[in-house]
Amino acid sequence: MIKEVYAGSFLEAKLAEQRGADRIELCDKVKEGGTTASYGIIKKCVDSLKVPIFALIRPRIGDYVYSSYEIEIMKEDVKLCKAAGVDGIVIGFLTNENKIDYDTLQEFIDLALPMEVTFSNAIDELEDPVKEIKKLKAVGVTRILSYGKEETALLGKDLFNKMIQEAGKDIPIIVAGRITKDNLQEVASKIKSSEYHGRKIV
Repeated sequence: MIKEVYAGSFLEAKLAEQRGADRIELCDKVKEGGTTASYGIIKKCVDSLKVPIFALIRPRIGDYVYSSYEIEIMKEDVKLCKAAGVDGIVIGFLTNENKIDYDTLQEFIDLALPMEVTFSNAIDELEDPVKEIKKLKAVGVTRILSYGKEETALLGKDLFNKMIQEAGKDIPIIVAGRITKDNLQEVASKIKSSEYHGRKIV
């Protein structure tokens, strides 16, 4: 079981590692939904911590339909993450029709190599996330983060289990949604994934 902690500062990330986190997702504005952390924080975490560091690439709070200038900003952030030695990035792109923007996604996957790529909880905006899992794997996405389209993981367990069944061993589904060290075992017993995500999961 991989326990991924999303952290909004170096201190949070360091404490999470000490408490047993297997991976850190770094971001800023954690309570508002997350934006890209500063280069300084990213570099400090990469240089100081032993666990893999994934960086959220998101220039603002809000939807996942980005303008051309936002896309350019995000590309520069990806380049900085690669130069810093980040292990992976977390991204999500949608169209105005609320479909996955595969053209933009492919650009970022190609740009990010050899970093791993997590498709973010933008997938929860889709009517049927299950239908996109195989295609996301095919274009080079490494794993998918979801909240199961609900406020908590347990409320989304039926969708999660459908997603996990569809994914099989091809691509991990990271289960998120108010998961803490106190309820992790219950969540894991009802949603049998290999990866779980939360701010207080350790």
